[in-house]
Amino acid sequence: MRQWAISVSSPQTTPMPSVRRLVLDVLKPHHPDSVEFCQRLAALGSDYRVQLTVVEVDENTETTRIIVEGLDVDFHRLRDAITEMGASLHSIDEVEVTGSPASSD
Repeated sequence: MRQWAISVSSPQTTPMPSVRRLVLDVLKPHHPDSVEFCQRLAALGSDYRVQLTVVEVDENTETTRIIVEGLDVDFHRLRDAITEMGASLHSIDEVEVTGSPASSD
């Protein structure tokens, strides 16, 4: 009886480039306050660093510049959390992405 060995190799996966830094223009309500807002964003990643600068204040809202840094920042989760807190993402003003390391074949 002849036995056949079948070898299945999975294709090599190349790591996707990682978002390391986002600068966002966000219009947020006064509540939650800036500290709580940043804490909730920072809690989305174990290594997230969040900085918020208030650019303008009116009766009901604050225009803010938010910088989020980390090894692999998840933009979609950030966007969803911003919306859940009643804020509006106006624009992505800056993005820093780190590509995968070069192959040494």
